[in-house]
Amino acid sequence: MTGRVAGARSAARGSEPRFSVASGTLMPPDAVFAPVRSQTAFEETVDRLGTAIKLGLLPPGSRLPAERELCARLGIARSTLRQALIALTQSGHVFATRGRGGGTFVADPLPPADPPSPTMLEQWREMCDQRLSVELGVAVLAAERAHSQELDALDDVAASLERALDDFPAYRQADIRLHVGLAEATRSTRLVRAMTDVQGQMTDLIAYIAHPPEVLASSNAQHRRLLAAVRERDGARAVRVMTEHLHGTEHILAGLLPER
Repeated sequence: MTGRVAGARSAARGSEPRFSVASGTLMPPDAVFAPVRSQTAFEETVDRLGTAIKLGLLPPGSRLPAERELCARLGIARSTLRQALIALTQSGHVFATRGRGGGTFVADPLPPADPPSPTMLEQWREMCDQRLSVELGVAVLAAERAHSQELDALDDVAASLERALDDFPAYRQADIRLHVGLAEATRSTRLVRAMTDVQGQMTDLIAYIAHPPEVLASSNAQHRRLLAAVRERDGARAVRVMTEHLHGTEHILAGLLPER
């Protein structure tokens, strides 16, 4: 992975923050368009764009950057990009229009999710383990590196979560904004990429369970406690709260996912 290119665009550790999180919105982080590996350029481009669409980082109805810009940022040939866009068009994730104001747009609505596969039901605990390893590292580093302005923006996201307890799609998009935003506060492009990946896996999992407002309210109370610990530079407390938060999700999945 040519992370040096993405790293040069990201804010250096300890420098002024480069915000992509805002109240109610999240601009796609640099990791979405960072260069892909040449050996698997087509597959990784489909994965990268598809995951960004699924997470709402490229929201329904939004226009993708122009082909020339996407090729330059992803470090791929135009033929590779077009193959990836064809695959995403066939899957129903994007569509193209011609003429004035044309381009490639994210589908609205997005295609429905498939039922959980036997493999997913066998491996969901491993997915939770992977998420735990990423999120705890993010909690520690965010407590060391996050700027107050970034945390103010994440507090606004937590407030939007409180207003979305009866609207799970809106809640989930804000939830993703909060977790990815916290990863951005670490100044680590690789951690942002890892967070995006695990959030994509979790979106697949939790699409199959119910989301009572009481459970969402409890989860967001943990978000508030997590942000308070990060703001106070208390990495150990941030890890404890994050662990509690993730174990809570795991318990809900254990109780509500269908049996194999």
